[in-house]
Amino acid sequence: MDLAKMSNEKKLYLCRWYFRVGFCVLPFVWAVNAIWFFKEAFLMPQYNEQKQIRKYVILSSIGALLWTAGILAWVITFQTQRVAWGEYADAITYIIPEGIP
Repeated sequence: MDLAKMSNEKKLYLCRWYFRVGFCVLPFVWAVNAIWFFKEAFLMPQYNEQKQIRKYVILSSIGALLWTAGILAWVITFQTQRVAWGEYADAITYIIPEGIP
């Protein structure tokens, strides 16, 4: 979809919709929203809806970064502590590696 062919109202609607969909535990949608609308929010000449688009782009970026940091922290913690957690780690593991006590 080419954003240049859309009206400013439609751009705002789409940006807001992507932002709201991101709350359904879909941080990838927030990342797409931030990347896709970055140019509209910060590089285009001023227009009425741009301030709201900028707000949604910033919030989407923050949300995507927080989710990325959270997932990365969980992966690092789980990978380094799995053996120490014993049976609990086995219970929350989808695939139990063979050969590790």
